[in-house]
Amino acid sequence: MPESEQDIETIFLESEERMQKAIDAFQRDMNAVRSTRATPSMLDTVHVEYYGSNVPLNQLASVTVPEPRMLLITPYDKSSMGDIEKSILKSDLNLSPQNDGTVIRLILPELSMERRQELVKQVKHRLEEARVSIRNIRRDTIDHLKKLTGKGHSEDEIKTSQEEVQNVTNQYIQKAEELAEQKEKSILTV
Repeated sequence: MPESEQDIETIFLESEERMQKAIDAFQRDMNAVRSTRATPSMLDTVHVEYYGSNVPLNQLASVTVPEPRMLLITPYDKSSMGDIEKSILKSDLNLSPQNDGTVIRLILPELSMERRQELVKQVKHRLEEARVSIRNIRRDTIDHLKKLTGKGHSEDEIKTSQEEVQNVTNQYIQKAEELAEQKEKSILTV
């Protein structure tokens, strides 16, 4: 559909959908950042070279949390254990896998206060990236709306729509900030 035929509502809905995708991506980022407790989502970023393909770890093994600071990885195919181990070592998790032939254990060391501060900095950096992403979506949406001026839409209509886009932008940035705040609390809780 050409831009001139697009209506304000369609542009607005597309914008909101893109902002929600940015929040979803930020949520996945937050899940991958380590906190004081082990969670299977910490391994979501680990991909394993398996028969020539790069496969997410959660498709090759079940990941459980038997203790608050331990992850237990049980491969579906025992022949993939070495590949899983190599992928964990190459990842940015800084964990040493312990392979006993049937399962791989990842024991999370106690976080020092210095390491906690580093993780909080990571969270803040990723929060700023999410904010920038959402603001870029806002900018694109407002540019689209400005192009509609005089093409069947009044300036007042466009102005009101721009204000709505700003309100929605503020809501999504607030969501991202809340997610980051929750993650920071979980990191700093001793």
